[in-house]
Amino acid sequence: MRVLVPVRRVVDFNVKIRAKADGSGVDLSNVKMSMNPFDEIALEEAIRLKEARKADEVVAVTIGPAQAQATLRTALAMGADRRSARWRASTPLASAGRFSSASRWRSSCWRRIAL
Repeated sequence: MRVLVPVRRVVDFNVKIRAKADGSGVDLSNVKMSMNPFDEIALEEAIRLKEARKADEVVAVTIGPAQAQATLRTALAMGADRRSARWRASTPLASAGRFSSASRWRSSCWRRIAL
């Protein structure tokens, strides 16, 4: 069994978030970003499954900008076997569609490799 773990890049929980001067959103300049803590827990559990020989491979996947590669490198350092990145989608529904197609594409590739 292969485990697909979605990871997301978020503002680090130790950082104090500031609003933009015009009030239009959050000021993300010079803010430390990290992996979502709940995604870290999911990744650790997937790695435990692999260590218990209940899973063969752990793949970390993200949908986001190029800066999200650092989050994927963190996932690899934690013990994930592979990573996969997709471009940012315009809406949450489009992101869900891309993630769904990525998981289907990956599973079809895995079946072909297994044959």
